[in-house]
Amino acid sequence: MTWNAFHHRGEILQTVIDTADLRRDGVLPLDVPGVSETFHGELDLVGALHLKWHARLSGNIERELMTQPMDLQDAIARAWAKTSVEAPGIRMIIDRYTETPTDAQMADALQRARTKEWLKLAAAAGLSSDESASSARAGEQVELKGRAAVGQPASQNIDDVVTPSLVDRIKAVLAA
Repeated sequence: MTWNAFHHRGEILQTVIDTADLRRDGVLPLDVPGVSETFHGELDLVGALHLKWHARLSGNIERELMTQPMDLQDAIARAWAKTSVEAPGIRMIIDRYTETPTDAQMADALQRARTKEWLKLAAAAGLSSDESASSARAGEQVELKGRAAVGQPASQNIDDVVTPSLVDRIKAVLAA
């Protein structure tokens, strides 16, 4: 892939993301100009969107962990929820195509990606250090906690959650 093709693909992908965020219907915006010439089918486009989701989620997890939270599971759930708020169109597309994939290849790819994400969530939350089914279930619980945070009333936006200060965390540790 040439440098120009790489940038063109990125521009088309950003247009797809912007369109998905506007529509919020969970449908791949295949009607965006340049999509059919740039991506090799639905799986290629869903895969590119999944990579964008994963990169943003990873960044949000890192930012949450930088605050040295007292409750790792809550911090990782907040990171998941924040990512969902920041990229609603991508999340809706991933959810829709995971629930109702267009073919077996997409079903397999999205299930593997979902399991890997759950394992990452569980590891970041300090719930596991392996790739077992129980670790994936622990990560799924973290995701569900993040989903619940997004479903809260508008008055409790994820950005309104107060992270305790360093002094408050030290006090809590000393009190325990």
